[in-house]
Amino acid sequence: MDNDAADSLEINIRKVISDRMGKRARYVPDFLIRWLERTVHQDEINNFLRKGYVGVDFCEECITELGAVVTSEGIDHLPTDERRFTFVCNHPLGAVDGIALGALLGRKYDGKIRYLVNDLLMNLKGLAPLCIPINKLGKQSRNLPRQISEAFGSDNQIIMFPAGLCSRRINGEIHDIPWGKTFVTRSIKSHRDVVPVRFIGQNSPRFYRIATWCKRLRLKFNIAMLFLPDEMFRTRGQHYHVVFGQPIPWQTFDSSRKPSEWALWVEEQVYKMQSTETI
Repeated sequence: MDNDAADSLEINIRKVISDRMGKRARYVPDFLIRWLERTVHQDEINNFLRKGYVGVDFCEECITELGAVVTSEGIDHLPTDERRFTFVCNHPLGAVDGIALGALLGRKYDGKIRYLVNDLLMNLKGLAPLCIPINKLGKQSRNLPRQISEAFGSDNQIIMFPAGLCSRRINGEIHDIPWGKTFVTRSIKSHRDVVPVRFIGQNSPRFYRIATWCKRLRLKFNIAMLFLPDEMFRTRGQHYHVVFGQPIPWQTFDSSRKPSEWALWVEEQVYKMQSTETI
């Protein structure tokens, strides 16, 4: 791979800031940029990106690189025929959980998977081919309904974290914020059965303290998100477990409840799912 091609695959915090802030980026001090580069582990991530893994291979090799152990149950019972599913999962980690699902489901369904994700993840070029970028702000927001429709209308399996953000400490427990209803309405429209998924794991206490203070201070920018790469690198040697439930027929989501109420119901089913394995 030549140098120009390699550079285009790497994370460049300065460029990300410039692209998102435009002319205002010149007011961001160098010391803050350097702090961001260290916080997101720019050098370590770029060393991995230079290896050139793409798609499902990217997910699998990332788990290997991190030294994390991911086991699962229930996935062998999921059909591999022409049926299309919406996989909805709790989001305890914000990084490894997404990558692990990509590795597990991507291998089972021959790479025919797509995530609906924050558009910042498009900067990970090896992961980008599996992603449908979601940005509710800015110019791209006008294209959001069309992008979602195209994703659900495709023959790919859809992976979603309906909470949108990774889990927080709520009333002393690690739990998602309330799930959005998009997966319900779109699954009905596209006749996709919904597969509930429970990912068992959690971030460090430090992360939840930062997230709590962000909420208390009513900060508009999600500062806790900046620490997710560091949380990811803390997973070395950690064991995570994924439980796949039985598909819920899309016809289940009838008019007896509002879509938001059905979303809450599915979220509750996910948290009721228990592992038969001792972690």
